[in-house]
Amino acid sequence: MSIGVGDSFPSGTFLLKDHEGVKHISTEEYFKSKKVVLFALPGAFTPTCSAKHLPSYIKNYEQILEKGVTVVACMAVNDPHVMRAWGESNSVVGKIDMLADTDCSISEALGLDMDFGKVMGRRSRRFSMVVENNIISKLFVEEVGAFEVSSAENMLKHL
Repeated sequence: MSIGVGDSFPSGTFLLKDHEGVKHISTEEYFKSKKVVLFALPGAFTPTCSAKHLPSYIKNYEQILEKGVTVVACMAVNDPHVMRAWGESNSVVGKIDMLADTDCSISEALGLDMDFGKVMGRRSRRFSMVVENNIISKLFVEEVGAFEVSSAENMLKHL
């Protein structure tokens, strides 16, 4: 069963690599007293994720913050080193938090994981959400293979 609007974001741990190293951050601490736009995707450096999803949030980053959002974050089932490298290659370090859900446990707890087969394994589905003080206030989940409702452009319409 998937999580929904009005639900608490599930307990878990993100990994985030910054200039000091890899940090383990509880979801409760990450979302505490913040309004966060979180978008998730199957994997760093993958075609739709690299060509469309992340670029939509890069392009609209400032406009999202102007709507009262505290943090913009990207989550994928990758290790924190890959997420940092992807962030660096897209010049988002210091802007968009690149969160690693290394073992897919957060995606599973959200009910937004799926099996992408032998090549990619269990990954996050493509989605975006607003989390305000650990409560999900907006949620947009893509149909398999689609990229429509989780874009930054759609998110801006709902902020």
